[in-house]
Amino acid sequence: MGKIIAIANQKGGVGKTTSAINLAASLAVLECKTLLVDADPQANSTSGLGLNPKDISQGIYECMVDGVDPKDAIVKNDLKFLDVLPSHIDLVGAEVEMVNIERREEKMRDALGKVKDDYDFIIIDCSPSLGLITINALTAADSVIIPVQCEYFALEGLGKLLNTIKIIQTRLNPRLEIEGILLTLYDSRTSLGNQVVEEVRTHFSKMTFKTIIPRNVKLSESPSFGLPVIVHDAESKGAISYLNLAHEVLDKNGMSK
Repeated sequence: MGKIIAIANQKGGVGKTTSAINLAASLAVLECKTLLVDADPQANSTSGLGLNPKDISQGIYECMVDGVDPKDAIVKNDLKFLDVLPSHIDLVGAEVEMVNIERREEKMRDALGKVKDDYDFIIIDCSPSLGLITINALTAADSVIIPVQCEYFALEGLGKLLNTIKIIQTRLNPRLEIEGILLTLYDSRTSLGNQVVEEVRTHFSKMTFKTIIPRNVKLSESPSFGLPVIVHDAESKGAISYLNLAHEVLDKNGMSK
């Protein structure tokens, strides 16, 4: 049975989508059957893997709101072991449409439960908010990766997210664990970047991944080609970092390759 990992932080611009796409692709390169779920109405994970959100007729929205079988909405990727459950702008309306539905927080769990056995990992790219869709993702997930950018205000909002995770563990999903805090957008030339790394590792030493994701041109430009960085430039620092992260996730789950 696959492990579902949500990538969440209500702050924008922390590298959530970059991490979701590239962790999923790196796991696929390591021959783990992986599904990337785009649970963000901006649909950046969808477009970042070369799909046009305007052409998507069925995605995670239809699976949650209309009960569409995810097997009918999943799209194959050029990477052999990577599939995508895409998103489009209608997902914005899901929060409103689901307000009066019973068990509204569990709709994503119900949908992903139908395909969980088909994958080693399901990676969910969450939207930059703590709204109903993100709560659905955290209720469906076995664990959560929290990207934190190595910049000023890095820890701002982290307490709020950890509090939300505690509430979900108490009320909706007692098995939810923190897979780890992932330091992103790191620039080794700045003293601020190094200071943030030190601060996060001091406060959350056991929770923080050893791998740090650097600022990297290839990482920034690969979505414009509709490719994960490991396909765009496998030798770039960004590609190597996400491959290291994938190895760390596998080690943590007793699946070393």
